[in-house]
Parts: sequence; structure tokens; C-alpha cells
Amino acid sequence: MFACFVDHLSLWRIHLEIGYLYLSLLLFSSLFTHAVVLDSCSAATNCGPGLYCGNCPAMGKTQPICTRGQAIIPTSVINGLPFNKYTWLVTHNAFSIVDAPLLSGPQRLTYYNQEDTVTNQLMNGVRGLMLDMYDFLGDIWLCHSFRGQCFNFTAFQPAINTLREVGAFLTQNPTEIVTIIIEDYVHTPKGLTNLFTNAGLDKYWFPVSKMPKKGEDWPTVTEMVQDNNRLLVFTSVASKEAEEGIAYQWKYMLENEAGDPGVKAGSCPNRKESKPLNSKSASLFLMNYFPTYPVESDACKEHSTPLTQMVDTCYKAAGNVMPNFLAVNFYMRSDGGGVFDDMDRMNGQTLCGCSTITACQAGATFGSCKTVAVPNTSPVTNTAGSFTGSVQFARSTSTDLSPNIWPFYLFSVPLIGFLS
Repeated sequence: MFACFVDHLSLWRIHLEIGYLYLSLLLFSSLFTHAVVLDSCSAATNCGPGLYCGNCPAMGKTQPICTRGQAIIPTSVINGLPFNKYTWLVTHNAFSIVDAPLLSGPQRLTYYNQEDTVTNQLMNGVRGLMLDMYDFLGDIWLCHSFRGQCFNFTAFQPAINTLREVGAFLTQNPTEIVTIIIEDYVHTPKGLTNLFTNAGLDKYWFPVSKMPKKGEDWPTVTEMVQDNNRLLVFTSVASKEAEEGIAYQWKYMLENEAGDPGVKAGSCPNRKESKPLNSKSASLFLMNYFPTYPVESDACKEHSTPLTQMVDTCYKAAGNVMPNFLAVNFYMRSDGGGVFDDMDRMNGQTLCGCSTITACQAGATFGSCKTVAVPNTSPVTNTAGSFTGSVQFARSTSTDLSPNIWPFYLFSVPLIGFLS
């Protein structure tokens, strides 16, 4: 009887193990059966890792499709090169977030440039933040204002709040590097120095003494991580380099015109503060691509063919040098691949000589490219309704419009495999 009991117990265990195996295979297969870029969808859960369900009415594309919502971090594919060999995604006025809480009193009267929190921007692959800083209410605030003065109807929040978000991200992601570019209206002596110290960011500071002064290569990303010099900060005020040890932006960086001049097809003029884009005296190149007056619903159209063409125009204007920073408004919005596809192409060309970074092979000869999948471009037939493209946007409360964005560092294989 005991032997019979043992046999039944063993049989039960076998059935249980088979059941677990079946459920595991079912779960595993579900991870890889999601729709890919440009496939029709009715909810974010229809789409694969790093994608959301959105559309682009500005281009007449009202049916929802799976749309990219995350960048591939270039160092996760090709690592160990000088910092200036990579291209990084930058959010213009990263703090100017639609429906940001009112902390200064009255209704805010200003333009908006982004739709999700700075923390979420960083998690989605943004590695550069443009921040406008002002003296306001006895503190330093992030403000989208005019005439060098912050008002209660143009203010967003104390700058230290956003800087603490950056600090938390750098702490939680010890191999990542973030750049902050400050439009600087702070006149308080040592105001920025004290601000970054109080935010706990001084321990990540990349010192001015290590920055190339004559257009040489930067330290490698590996060296920057090893030394924990993972925060680059630039100011628009030249005197603060000597006064506070904060790098003067245009001493180290070339930049094209911002606003409407920077989105004019076939033209990529340098900003007046910047040296000519083909100058060899600075080794970083910031490409601005956003209109003077930002419109959320138009961003998906801006981030399609016009952006791709402008990258090529600016590349040629800089003497066949790829921009190191690409600054945009409403970075999530596109008609499918958007800024993320352009980032892949820019890094692929520079880092490995391939058409996209997903074709790069670590350790391979430059120009040795692997074959990558091409997104499905078949016509969309889904008629489930129109989607605005909300992806963890601050004001979004609908779970149907939230993204199916799993951590890209955990699911990089399916993300890279499908988003070429």
C-alpha cells in the first residue's frame, strides 16, 4: 500500500511539473507574440516591449498602430568608445510638462514641450535635459519665461526637485551618463553650485578640467563610469566656468539654430553663440529640432520624414560629423518609429558603419553588419477607435493608453530584434 501511495505521489508530481512547464511555455510564448512597430493595435498590451498604441492624425493616420516609446541605449550594444562618438536623446525644456502641478499660485500661461515626468523621460532612454533656471521666490526655479525673469504664471517648480529625480536615476543606474544643459538666468552668487550640491549631484560631477579644450576626443564612457563622472553640466553664462566650475556650453559644444530656423528643410545654420558647425575646435554637436511654438498634435508629423532629412542636412553642414545630442519636443510622438528610429540610424552609422544600431555587432570589424528584421508596413485595418498616443504622460489616467514598456535593460533582445 505504501509503495502504491508513493507511485501515485510520484505521478501527481509529474503531472504538476508538466503543468508548470506548460504554463511557463505559454507565458514565454506570450512575451514574443506581441504586435511589432506599425502593426495595428487596440491597446498597449497588444504591442511588444518598448511600444505603445498610438496614432498620428496630423498625417491622416487615425488608426492606432504600435509605436516606439523607448530608445535603445547605444552603450548597451557598442560600449567603451569616447563619449563624443555616441548620439544621445535630449528633451527640450524637459521640465515644461503638460498638466504639471501648479506650485506657484495662479494658472500657468506658457508653452509646454513634454508630456511625462523627467524620471520617465530618463527611463525611456532620454540622456540629456534642457533646463531653464531662474531666481524666483528666494530659490532657483525651473521656469518657461521671458526677459530673463520668472513670474508666478510661468514657473513650474524648484529646480532641486528635478535634480533629485536625476540623482535617483543615476544612483539606480550606475552605468548611465546624463547631460544637463542650462539656459541660465540665475544671478545668486554660487547659486548653481549650491543647488547641485544640495541635490546630492556633486558626487557625479564631470569636472571642467577633464573636458577637451581643442576638439579632442572625450574620455571613454567606460572611464567616465569607473570615475563616477556621470553628470555633465553646461551653462549659457560664460563667467560661471571660472566662478563655479560649470562648463560654458559653447566652449565645448557646437549647436545649430533652435526654433523655426532649425526645422527649415535643407538648412542647418549654426546658432549665433556657437562656432560654425564644421569647426574642429569643439568635439560635441547639439542638433536642435523643434519649432518655435510647440504643438503636441503636430509632433508626430515633425518626427517623421522631415526629421530624418534634417539629420542628414545637419550631418553634412557639420562636415560629415553626426550630432551627439538630438533635442526635440514631445519626444514620444511619431507615426511609428520617430526619434527613436533616427537615433538608431545615427548611432549605427557612427559606431559600427551600419544603417541602424540594431545591426551592429560588438567586437566586429567596422562596417560588418548583421541582418535585422524590418517592421511590418502593411496597411492598418484595426477599427477599434482613435488613440492619442499617451505613454505614461503625466495627465494620462487611462490604462488602455498606458504603454507596454517593460524595462529595456531586461528585455533588450526582443526590443532590438523588432525595432530596426
